[in-house]
Amino acid sequence: MPDVAREDANEIERGVWAALDGVRDPEILRPVTELGMVRRVRADAEGKAEVSILLTIAGCPAARRIEADVLAAAASAPGVTAAAVEVGVMSPAERRAFTERVRGDRGARPQQFGKDSLTRVIAVTSGKGGVGKSSLTAGLAVALAARGLSVGLVDADVFGFSIPGILGLSRDGAIAQPTRVDDMILPPVAHGVKVISIGMFLGDQDPRTTAVSWRGPMLHRTIEQFLRDVWFGDLDVLLLDLPPGTGDIAISVGQLLPQAEVLVVTTPQEAAADVAVRSALVARQTGQRVIGVVENMAGLAQPDGTVVDVFGSGGGALVAERLSDAEHGDVPLLGSVPLSPAFRAGGDAGEPAVLADPEDPAAAELLRVADRVARIGRGLAGRPLGISLR
Repeated sequence: MPDVAREDANEIERGVWAALDGVRDPEILRPVTELGMVRRVRADAEGKAEVSILLTIAGCPAARRIEADVLAAAASAPGVTAAAVEVGVMSPAERRAFTERVRGDRGARPQQFGKDSLTRVIAVTSGKGGVGKSSLTAGLAVALAARGLSVGLVDADVFGFSIPGILGLSRDGAIAQPTRVDDMILPPVAHGVKVISIGMFLGDQDPRTTAVSWRGPMLHRTIEQFLRDVWFGDLDVLLLDLPPGTGDIAISVGQLLPQAEVLVVTTPQEAAADVAVRSALVARQTGQRVIGVVENMAGLAQPDGTVVDVFGSGGGALVAERLSDAEHGDVPLLGSVPLSPAFRAGGDAGEPAVLADPEDPAAAELLRVADRVARIGRGLAGRPLGISLR
């Protein structure tokens, strides 16, 4: 049976095409029909349909899911009595066309999050390690995605990367791999969030027993490549999980993303609060705006209703107070997230509690923080909005 164009398809084939319009590539989150991944659709008068699809590369990590989704969509089309899927791989020319469709008119190797980008960039920082910054960042990303926003997450904590595990992208020593299409890297998606981490580039090494030991120039180049070569597409929000402290990566992010907003994470104890203030002050030196403070490990509820302040109290309010002044305005305390065994267990299992157990006190508080972050105003003065009036 010869190939026919979509507009010349018979009634059953048109129904299959329409059903395939609802199948999205799990990494790019756009319809496979729009991306040129459907090569042909054939259907005979008896309702036997065959769909031929093209994957970007051999061994595409999302191959099984794409094939299963296409098969299910084709089988659901009106008049289809049997469906089959034929899987092929794009030629170099077809991959180039695919890349152009994905990137649109922005050209190769674009600076996706430059000063003119409409994506809201939020760097999550802390003064010291062990305050639960990565868990809060991952939970915040998932909570924002659950609100219907398009969210990306860069695990910029190169030495202590943990985001893949928290989001379920790391199992038994193996981390989900991004898909490479020529010079474009497509990040894996977890719970609706597009994620990239240095842990995804360790090859066959077990991340549980592998340490990254790089110095300043290599760290800067890594963050720069994450922001340039990883294709996130059109995002509403990009979160960066920064390493603790005021070192090379914090400075690089300040240089590469001076328009970023900063969210400071601390625990209630005064020692953590003192160091958290310093991380915010470094961000301000590069022009970034501190939008709020989140206090983590704010207390442990007991069966009798009392709360044990394991790490003291008041640290979050103290950081917010010290960062508020006449020049920068009031910096709010956006929330106090209590200690929670369920919240911890969700992160260990790769199932963030904001989805798996939203009634848990820690998850519920982080969901409220996400609402407050989403409502914080953002200045767009001087940025082109991409709107033309005719």
